[in-house]
Amino acid sequence: MSLNVKSLAIACAALGLYGHAAHAQTYGFATLPPGTLNHTTASAVAKVLKEKAGMNMLVQPTAGDQVIVPMVARGEVEVGIANAMEVHDWLAKGNQELRIIAAVHPLRVGFFVRKDSDIKTVADLKGKRVPFGFSAMRALEPTVRAMLATANLSQKDIKPVMVPNVVRSADDFVSGAADAFYFAFGAPKVREVDATTGGIRMIEIDEKGMDAARKIERWGYLTEVKPGPVFVGVDKPMKVYSFDNLFFTNAKTSDAFVTTFLDTLLKNQADLISVQPVLREFTPAFAYKQYEVPYHPAAVKYFKDNNIQPQPVQ
Repeated sequence: MSLNVKSLAIACAALGLYGHAAHAQTYGFATLPPGTLNHTTASAVAKVLKEKAGMNMLVQPTAGDQVIVPMVARGEVEVGIANAMEVHDWLAKGNQELRIIAAVHPLRVGFFVRKDSDIKTVADLKGKRVPFGFSAMRALEPTVRAMLATANLSQKDIKPVMVPNVVRSADDFVSGAADAFYFAFGAPKVREVDATTGGIRMIEIDEKGMDAARKIERWGYLTEVKPGPVFVGVDKPMKVYSFDNLFFTNAKTSDAFVTTFLDTLLKNQADLISVQPVLREFTPAFAYKQYEVPYHPAAVKYFKDNNIQPQPVQ
């Protein structure tokens, strides 16, 4: 999708005017801990913004989305990246300061087990030790419950292993404290566990159970994946549970910042992909989706100027 001349002129002006200020100030980007998909994404964004727009973006790792979202809401950092459920959860709690900049990519998640495990499907998790709780990433627990619901399972049907975040779920799996772990495809930690344990495999989810899943988590959907470098643990085409990652900011963040941030990233996708391959899905068409959290006015104007229409969430 091409950008029109008027929008480019506005964006270039913003880049030029904003670039001088960027050299004098460092901007915060709150994300998950090292080893996670989102930390790599934030690192890619910081690199491109520095090289292409002269913006100094400090990547600030945190324990989880429960920390990231309020940091952005309070204006302690300019940008955060978190899943759509977490951002909507904070809006539902009455926080009116959050604004979406763009949808980033589908976050494809699921339960990984050892390659030689007899656990093949979500239904096989019955009676098994499964990560649960996610006290620092509270929006993930509903996704776990939603995935279990696809096999007519609930918390009472498993042996919950309480964890604060996805990194701990992986560590508990490696140590033998859990029979499966929950993580997103593309994260360095997944490759680490694969190498450490002699091989892992993603278990399959039953598409017919998605109606039950949506009663628990409305923003989840299925996407199809095939064996490939990004999809460690996938040995055949299969569908996996997915939801969107969002770039978001504070309502008080300047229009110039948001315009520069969005324009620079969308115009330099190849540079982003060289650091974070999942960002190949970060396109103008994908970036504008119909969520209930409002978009920042500068983002809305950018999409409108470029004839990008909001798309429904799958």
